[in-house]
Amino acid sequence: MPAMTKRTATADPLYLQVAEGLEKMIGDETLKIGDKLPSVRMLSEEYGISMGTAFQAYYHLEGKGLIESRPKSGYYVRFSLRRLPGLPRVVEPEPEPSEISVHEMIANVFQRFSREDFVNFSVAAPPISLLPAAKLNKSLVHALRASKFHGLQYEDSQGNPDLRRQLALLAFHWGGKYSEKDVVVTAGCMEALVMCLKATTQPGDTVAIEHPTYFGIFQVIESLGLKAVEIAADPLTGIDPQQLETLIRKYPIKACVFVTNFSNPLGSCMPDEKKKALVELITRHEIPLIEDDIYGEMYFGRHRPRTCKSFDKEGWVLYCSSLSKSLAPGYRIGWAIPGRFTQRLIQIKMMHTVSGTTLTQQATAHFLSIGRYEYHLKKLRKALHTQCLRYLQGILQYFPADTKVSRPQGGFVLWIQLDRKLNAYRLYQEALKHNVSVAPGQLFSGKGQFANCLRLSYARPWDAEVEEALRMLGALIKKMS
Repeated sequence: MPAMTKRTATADPLYLQVAEGLEKMIGDETLKIGDKLPSVRMLSEEYGISMGTAFQAYYHLEGKGLIESRPKSGYYVRFSLRRLPGLPRVVEPEPEPSEISVHEMIANVFQRFSREDFVNFSVAAPPISLLPAAKLNKSLVHALRASKFHGLQYEDSQGNPDLRRQLALLAFHWGGKYSEKDVVVTAGCMEALVMCLKATTQPGDTVAIEHPTYFGIFQVIESLGLKAVEIAADPLTGIDPQQLETLIRKYPIKACVFVTNFSNPLGSCMPDEKKKALVELITRHEIPLIEDDIYGEMYFGRHRPRTCKSFDKEGWVLYCSSLSKSLAPGYRIGWAIPGRFTQRLIQIKMMHTVSGTTLTQQATAHFLSIGRYEYHLKKLRKALHTQCLRYLQGILQYFPADTKVSRPQGGFVLWIQLDRKLNAYRLYQEALKHNVSVAPGQLFSGKGQFANCLRLSYARPWDAEVEEALRMLGALIKKMS
């Protein structure tokens, strides 16, 4: 057994400090698959921790599928991230701007959106089991009791002031310095995106988007009578600002819509230097950037990634986010920090919805104000990271050897590239017969590309049913390839 570094003082629990040290050694292959780990007693003595803490560290690594316990023998290394398959290749979009039409396929896939009898890998949202329902209920009761008008009055059109203040405080996590005056509360992130596009474009305008990108963005673009020009995204680092600059010279781009942190479906995260370069580019050309940061809080590393908005000095970035993926999908709490377009956004909201739901805004403001949100997020991030690793291992075990898969460092989804002969929509139809749903790759391109790809959500905690569903999918893929 190689020498291990002594733990250092951090805010993390002792067992996590020990587990992370061992995980790094497994990732670096200092500890290789099949190597025996030190006994619990030896680990306790090496790190100066209790036997209970040593057990917790091993349980944590076992939950991630990195080690396994063998009866009467001890713990052994089971898996290393170095075993993962290759990354999906970058696919160039068709060059010309196009009108978008993806209604029928989206409707077919998501008519089973809430079916509880399905293993649903197509929904990129947390299950109720990972959400703090009891604590939220207490905040809801508090809001009802504290409300002078029992929650029956219209809410402030810009959004509940206390909620806006709490949302502005969240921006400190990614380098933003804003007040409640800068925030507009919306009914989820999608409404924020719609209003931002309405504030920055006219029907017939061209909008730059990622390729592949979330299908909901296609639907918004189509409904507003806009055209889309797609930019190829790298599965690790997202779009290249230089490519965008080339397209700006070629097409009259009026706005951009990008998911910069843990994009859907690739899971890519733009490095800070690229975000800064992107903001400098759009500012120079005075092109609004609508930044969808709905997954930004679901990071697996030690630090939250920055946003493009954090580099924005002149108000050309319209930041959008929501609590739908992290806290309460049904509360429909989203928001925008729209910079120079704030007043225009408020006017648009007045014309469409007047104001949001009073009680859920008050309850969310209370929940955020008492400090429970960050505690919940820590648990959610840990669960998602563990699930991501287990799903990756399942794909490696059950899918064909030539499968390519993304490496998300946050968010909810994996992007999987399969044999060229496979049609992902046909796979989706076959999987339905086994009560399993996936999101075929064609959904994420305006022109039906990515026919041999699929998006798979790892939001559902790993269990025997999930493993059996992945085994079945793997068998279907091998049969259809």
